[in-house]
Amino acid sequence: MTKKLESNVFKTALLFEGGSMRGAYTCAVGTYLLEQGVYFDNVYGVSSGSSNAVNYASRDIYRVIGSFTEFVHLPNIGNWKTFLQHKGLFNAHYIYEQAGLPNGPLPFDIDTFNANPAKVTIPAFERDTGRDVFFRKDELRTTPELMLRVRASSTVPLMMPPPKVNGRYCYDGGFAVGGGLPLERIRDDGFERVFVVRTRKRGYRKPEGGNEWARAFFWRRPYMREAMLTRNARYNAACDLLDEWERQGKAYVFYADELTLSGYERDYDELWRNFESGYRQIAREFPRLQDFLARAE
Repeated sequence: MTKKLESNVFKTALLFEGGSMRGAYTCAVGTYLLEQGVYFDNVYGVSSGSSNAVNYASRDIYRVIGSFTEFVHLPNIGNWKTFLQHKGLFNAHYIYEQAGLPNGPLPFDIDTFNANPAKVTIPAFERDTGRDVFFRKDELRTTPELMLRVRASSTVPLMMPPPKVNGRYCYDGGFAVGGGLPLERIRDDGFERVFVVRTRKRGYRKPEGGNEWARAFFWRRPYMREAMLTRNARYNAACDLLDEWERQGKAYVFYADELTLSGYERDYDELWRNFESGYRQIAREFPRLQDFLARAE
């Protein structure tokens, strides 16, 4: 008889920030939590952080790690050829919607994911309505349904073509509330405490501008254009809010102190070195994290 899955952290939400392949550093956090038997009942993941979130909720340590390390050895993950074929620099359809199928190279354990009582939330942004969408676990019962939405949350303009979800084209959850750090949504969902897993170092802020090309690329998509032009300011405001929550004792923030990855890193050894650095860091911080969690339960 299969053991019933249970959660053991209820009053603190878990949020995985995005950052493309920088997730190789922070997937070590999901790995360590699972090894230590720390099971959050409410998990959020944005952009590539959505992969960390769903993999953690599937409790499959191999996939938690492999999605940001072994992943680069998969066939058809994308290159300039697929980019010119309008499939994306990362071949998103293959990565998200094929590799995780039962016969794929990185199969996703949908049965354990569904059996896990934890709630999972994945944000994305609707290109043509300007609406933030929040995909919830109880709506996602099959691997194709789930992975389409993980892909949507992870779709970076130019780098990947947008998938259509429920009849609407969707882009990266980093364009939704908080510019990639949906603290306000987490608060509105009823949580006053959060463990945030960052893919940036402490003090990082996005520089002003940087997305001016969106004026031309999205000239017929006003909602998407505005989301891109305001993203950096909204993200920086969320970083300021997170700093305030940390000072108030409402947030524990894991910063990627020794990160050396770019967002598009494909060097296998470099990805593993960053995973190992992330693993050492969360192991060092774990006693402090335990104290933070214990104060709420």
